[in-house]
Amino acid sequence: MSLFSDNIRNLRVQQKISQEKLAEALAITRGRYVKYEDGTSEAPYEILKKIAHYYHISIDLLLSVDIRKIPMDDLLQLESNRLVLPITVNKEGDNLIEVVTQKVKAGYLNGYADPEYIESLQQISLPFLGPGKHRGFPVEGDSMPPHEDGSIIVGRYIEKLGEVMDGKTYILITKNEGMVYKRLNKNKKNVLVVESDNSFYPPYAVKASDILEIWEYECNIGRSDRKQENSESLSVKTLFLELKRDISDLKIKNL
Repeated sequence: MSLFSDNIRNLRVQQKISQEKLAEALAITRGRYVKYEDGTSEAPYEILKKIAHYYHISIDLLLSVDIRKIPMDDLLQLESNRLVLPITVNKEGDNLIEVVTQKVKAGYLNGYADPEYIESLQQISLPFLGPGKHRGFPVEGDSMPPHEDGSIIVGRYIEKLGEVMDGKTYILITKNEGMVYKRLNKNKKNVLVVESDNSFYPPYAVKASDILEIWEYECNIGRSDRKQENSESLSVKTLFLELKRDISDLKIKNL
């Protein structure tokens, strides 16, 4: 028996649906469906998609989480069943913001759709942010000044790629790059160009199919009180960084 077979059996029993009725809804025979439920056969992607739509639950949860442990009322339902996010609330019923600290950052790529992982994250409340689902992510490196290494970027969850606006900053969770915070540009079909505000780092393209989550910048939580550099200092620093990058490129070419 697999987690998937346990899940679809429990969902069917919970909703008091017969195997015949479900098989009919999936446009397959009862005999074929029974094999998925008893774990003797694996469902192909098209059937997985149909089952996910039938129960209004994400494929991620069907395959990787024991849904018997999840209160279904505590899940955020998104359009087209692309993803179901667990929501945590305080005693007053307000949504809490989970913070992905540097310590647990490495596990987020595997745990972003796992309610147990999300519940294990530290939580804060920022009432001024207003509606929407928010989450905090750590800043790493110097690619996005004035946000410094170690600070936290709080983002609002974006449901559809079409909501992304050119020139705004977003936290991207991607299959290949992991977690990045960049300024986005939608100048190509099915591709986002991600840019750093620090010109030392060149822009690069990310395929839409590689993106797991997008969170729009809402606020920054940091501890630095460093004085903002003036434009002249920044220009000199930018020139220095560009020169340093050019020297590095020349070294690589001469290897």
